[in-house]
Amino acid sequence: MARSYSLERSKALAGAAMAAPSVLLLVVFVVCPIFSSLAMSFSDWNLLTNESAAVGLGNYAKAFGDGRFVNSLVNTVVFTAVYVPLLAVCALLLALALDRGGRGSGFFQTVFFLPSVTSIAILSIVWRFLLDMDVGLVMSWAKGLGLRTVDLLRDPNRAMGTVVGISLWRWAGFNMVILLGGLKTVPRELHEASEIDGAGPVRRFFSVTLPLLLPSLSFVVVTNLISSFQVFDQVYVLTKGGPMFRTETIVYYAYYRGFNLFEMGYASAMTFILFLLIMACTLFQLRGYARAERERGFSS
Repeated sequence: MARSYSLERSKALAGAAMAAPSVLLLVVFVVCPIFSSLAMSFSDWNLLTNESAAVGLGNYAKAFGDGRFVNSLVNTVVFTAVYVPLLAVCALLLALALDRGGRGSGFFQTVFFLPSVTSIAILSIVWRFLLDMDVGLVMSWAKGLGLRTVDLLRDPNRAMGTVVGISLWRWAGFNMVILLGGLKTVPRELHEASEIDGAGPVRRFFSVTLPLLLPSLSFVVVTNLISSFQVFDQVYVLTKGGPMFRTETIVYYAYYRGFNLFEMGYASAMTFILFLLIMACTLFQLRGYARAERERGFSS
């Protein structure tokens, strides 16, 4: 028994030794900066002059009295509310179409997945040139076909939609692969049994496929909900928050106040407001998913 205990202890120590470098990096580069930023949010620290003064909750109160911050908060919520459902639907439709197999399915999976392995900053630069009113290839083709052209990146009513569209194009293929994996786990026998019972394709999808796909779909929604609240790269490259602050998000505004105006304390407070918003939405999503799982368990 002593020998068994010694062996288990040796395995535990070996595991801890192998995990130590990763844990150390996580603590140094993630945990410590988080607590440092939280402490910074209660101070008025100027990055340029290195002057700091404690302000308590002053930065948080200042944020909700700042019209530009409120506007960025609304823009972030609008982006998330439009982008996440559209992404889930597009990824699901692509997954259902390619799950049938057939000739060329592997090729199209690769084509749809490719944008997700490229830097969003690089893709945004490419799209910015493609959509340029003067030299953009898309606009040149549209003018050549005699179509009415609109500056999609400078029109206040279309800029946010353009950012959403480019984000969808980038991430739909990645989430399609996740949902394809989920579809592969749905037993074919259930589809065959429901078909024998007279269920049509639509009924089979909502009664068989969708309930069993719920874990994968929930993962897609939750992870993209978190990332969409932190949207920055495409906004920075495509619109710089414009036109007329219509695409300015919380992360972009925090970046502007922190690294343009050097108000690091105020910028940190904004990021922690965003953190609380993300946490609340994520917990709400997970609670809804758990409730759906319980209901499905009772019904089965």
